[in-house]
Amino acid sequence: MSLIDTLNADLKTAMKARDKATLAVVRMLKAAVTNEQIKLGHELNEQEGLAVLATELKQRKESLDEFQKAGRDDLVTPLQGEIKIVEHYLPQQLTEAEVSDLVTTTVAKLNATSTKDFGKVMQTLMPQVKGRADGALVNRLVKSALTK
Repeated sequence: MSLIDTLNADLKTAMKARDKATLAVVRMLKAAVTNEQIKLGHELNEQEGLAVLATELKQRKESLDEFQKAGRDDLVTPLQGEIKIVEHYLPQQLTEAEVSDLVTTTVAKLNATSTKDFGKVMQTLMPQVKGRADGALVNRLVKSALTK
């Protein structure tokens, strides 16, 4: 079942259940996927669909950080609910330990020794974790591994 089919099915389920929060998020995700399909001019494959969902998740997490810094607790709770709904469509996220192991393995495989090799390590590592790990976490762990 394609991503758009899954979103359509969940949209119908949310409508029948009168779940306004889920309905709003699923509509937003469906619109983002549809817009990307129009932009690219073809049906999205799994990787492209995951990229759209990862972007939506990242936007919500950034907003959550900003709302928490501003003390807007009235906006934090609904946004946390949205994040859980978006995460439902993404594959299981890697833990920090799993990402750290991948970073260590990649650094050793590429014989990377300094921050000059940062781009090479990231270029090799990101396709492996795409959609399964936060890019900021990967970035931080690679920098930490290369500065030891």
